[in-house]
Amino acid sequence: MRQITIPSRFNGPLDSGQGGYTAGLAARFFSGPVEVSLRRPVPLDTPLSVAREGERSVRVLDGDALIAEGRAAPEFELEVPAPVSRDEARHAREDYRGLAHGLFSRCFVCGRARDDACGVFPGPVEGRELAASSWTPPDWTADSDGHVLPEFLWAALDCPTYFALYTSGELPLSVLARLTACVDAPVAVGEEHVVIAWPLEAEGRKRHAGAAVLSPEGETLAVAQALLIEPRSP
Repeated sequence: MRQITIPSRFNGPLDSGQGGYTAGLAARFFSGPVEVSLRRPVPLDTPLSVAREGERSVRVLDGDALIAEGRAAPEFELEVPAPVSRDEARHAREDYRGLAHGLFSRCFVCGRARDDACGVFPGPVEGRELAASSWTPPDWTADSDGHVLPEFLWAALDCPTYFALYTSGELPLSVLARLTACVDAPVAVGEEHVVIAWPLEAEGRKRHAGAAVLSPEGETLAVAQALLIEPRSP
């Protein structure tokens, strides 16, 4: 049985793994589009077992506790909005609403309280119903060919969906429950890209959003659809 471990530096909430990064590690056992559902907070610095369920699904386990489930999603398709320019994305990034304190302040992707964050800081795009951030993937996200590893792409696709859903008003607690993604082309580290996210629909406490990583020319390189859930009030 294989194992994966989420290093403590790749947290989302203060004491658990970033959802997109965890989902991206689970997705490595497949090719093509993959759907990953997160079942409970992801423990850090803990070897997690990966159990194959045939060729189309896996389960990530902490002992007997189910952490995540992944499955092939060959039918996944998502229409991506018209591209956002790098200038627009830079301006949107200046209006990033993430907090410098609280549960997600040290998220390794979008945390304001970290000086080693991955650097995805999505803000609202003027005149459009979406959030965007310019993004130059750091060297530590690269594989041996200088391309961003899949788990870091999944991580970069995760956080922006939250900020696309809550572009104004309060920022309620809402956590990733499922992420479906497909990486269509390599993403080079050290080059400025654009990450966008947009709302899709809401069902009670459930919120659906899309996200994409765009090349400097506006080509879609990776795309995802997220389900976020607002916890019930105590």
